[in-house]
Amino acid sequence: MMLRLRDALAFSPFIGASAGAVRTCRRTCRAALIAAAAVFLGSTALAAASSGGHDPVAVILVRWAPLLLWGFLFNLLISVLSMAAGTAAGVPLGILQLSPVRPLARVAGLVTQFFRNAPWLVLLFMCVLLLPFEFHVFGVRVPFPDWIKAVIGFALPAMANVAEIVRGAVQSVPTGQWESSESLGYTRRQAMVHIILPQCIKRMLPPWMNLYSLIIMSSVNASVVGVNEMLTLTAQVHAAEGSRPELLAPLYSFALVCFFLYAYPIGKWTERLERKFQVKD
Repeated sequence: MMLRLRDALAFSPFIGASAGAVRTCRRTCRAALIAAAAVFLGSTALAAASSGGHDPVAVILVRWAPLLLWGFLFNLLISVLSMAAGTAAGVPLGILQLSPVRPLARVAGLVTQFFRNAPWLVLLFMCVLLLPFEFHVFGVRVPFPDWIKAVIGFALPAMANVAEIVRGAVQSVPTGQWESSESLGYTRRQAMVHIILPQCIKRMLPPWMNLYSLIIMSSVNASVVGVNEMLTLTAQVHAAEGSRPELLAPLYSFALVCFFLYAYPIGKWTERLERKFQVKD
């Protein structure tokens, strides 16, 4: 009944990718590039038509591209850290919802539903405005920057959604697996760790990736609390170039293209994993 290493590796979508999967990924990336390029070139051409005596739009974009891409990488950092923290807290929270101790399960369910249904922007403002900007530890001042507060603000809804993903995946495992583990003398914790959770990986991976895509898209909300991510830097670049109205479309289209090129392949890959890992019990 114990899963062997070979069986555990079989759960990973990164191992043994077929040639068809590679071709699908290439077609997806090609379609994403074409769509993103169409949006970007259209907005750039529109701005170039009204540039007047100022620098061409292409020159402005090349000039500020390193700064804007740095902001985009900061968005990715926030999303990755938020998803990692939310996953680390959400997995045990989801398991606690299935605890045989009723009060513990109810408290876990209440926490999950509260953060799952609370507006993400409200949670973000609460973390940024209520958490202190610095801590004093043994007389040493330790700063607590806004971007870390933003990570916490995004990690809370991620935690709740991961908890629901884990709860649903565990409940979808046939009850015969629990009965078999009990007959072999496993405790509930041992059965959960060694038998049930490994079987849940296929079930959890597609919705987990969908949630990560939502976190990426929501990371731009950090701009409203002063975090210097891509949209904040885009607004600053626009102001540095004289707040010319014709620059709005190309600058924000550049941001759109960056997020699109990153998130669209993830979405298509998620669809493929949903088809590949469709569970038939």
